[in-house]
Amino acid sequence: MAVDRTGADVPAGGYVQLLTPEGERVDHPAYSVSFTDAEYRDIYRDLVIVRRLDAEGLALQRQGELGLWAGLLGQEAAQVGSGRALRPQDMAFPSYREHGVLYTRGIDPIMPFGLFRGVDQGGWDPGEFNFHMYTLVVGAQTLHATGYAMGINLDGKVGTGDGEAVIAYFGDGATSQGEVNEAFVWAGVHHAPIVFFCQNNQWAISQPFTSQSLIPVHRRADGFGFPGVRVDGNDVLATYAVTRAALDSARQGHGPMLIEAYTYRMGAHTSSDDPTRYRVAGELDSWQAKDPISRVRAFLAKEGLADDDFFAQVDEDARGIALDLRERVLAMPDPQPAAMFEHVYPNGSPLLTAQQAQFAGYHASFRDDA
Repeated sequence: MAVDRTGADVPAGGYVQLLTPEGERVDHPAYSVSFTDAEYRDIYRDLVIVRRLDAEGLALQRQGELGLWAGLLGQEAAQVGSGRALRPQDMAFPSYREHGVLYTRGIDPIMPFGLFRGVDQGGWDPGEFNFHMYTLVVGAQTLHATGYAMGINLDGKVGTGDGEAVIAYFGDGATSQGEVNEAFVWAGVHHAPIVFFCQNNQWAISQPFTSQSLIPVHRRADGFGFPGVRVDGNDVLATYAVTRAALDSARQGHGPMLIEAYTYRMGAHTSSDDPTRYRVAGELDSWQAKDPISRVRAFLAKEGLADDDFFAQVDEDARGIALDLRERVLAMPDPQPAAMFEHVYPNGSPLLTAQQAQFAGYHASFRDDA
């Protein structure tokens, strides 16, 4: 395995990279980006805010305000880059930690907090934002996404100037699930306009990727009849370029593609996990040298696109957004127990009405000491 200038591992065979860990731009024969100075600064701002909101999620869970939190620390570039690559008409199917993609789709970042606080099932409208609800069943969203993409084909919404495409997010651990491989089969056979986006963060909870597969994630696509590519998942520019190209290809009717975003989960799998039990500190140190935010900051400074005042203002803005989020999370009202019977059927159901009445009587039988 090769080693880059930071001393961190580079996978055998390399990956698409446009921005080094030192913040230097590099050329690639197949992929490139062309952003304005303001767009480069906006990307940095997204990365910082997404990380700060994620940190607030973990803090709230530790303080007993959330039942669970699935963090994304270290994966900000993979999510912001791919999320920004989506066009408005594209549909995204997330797993349960795509908070960065959610943010780029213009969804209020408080939405997943209701889910992890246990007061709702998510809360946003997938049809409004073209971003489906979080999926807690590992890998299930890839089949949902494939079915949706097949529907796009049937509706004739590919191969046109305003064609549509789908992106499905999952982790390296999900590639061991049957649903993911079934989705690959259906997508390949039916030439579905879908991009499978795997954030290979090296660990499926406590299991390293080497215990799941003898070949890299992106090479799995070969067996299903469509192309795969590996990108430096800590490089937001490369992630954007590869994802935009893959989505454009799918939208034009060229079928599916698998992207392996080679990144690292710097934190725990979820707030109930203790990564110190299964990985060594040196591994984390080597990946921290490839931090996705630090490299963009270094690039902006080297190119004269931002100064200390800009960086300080972004940090202050992120702190303010996180504080507002915290206050709104703490103010979330607890749902009424009987609310679980609402919105089950559009026109109601006699059986459901009977169950609701039975539940109401049971609940009323408890003494209220308040």
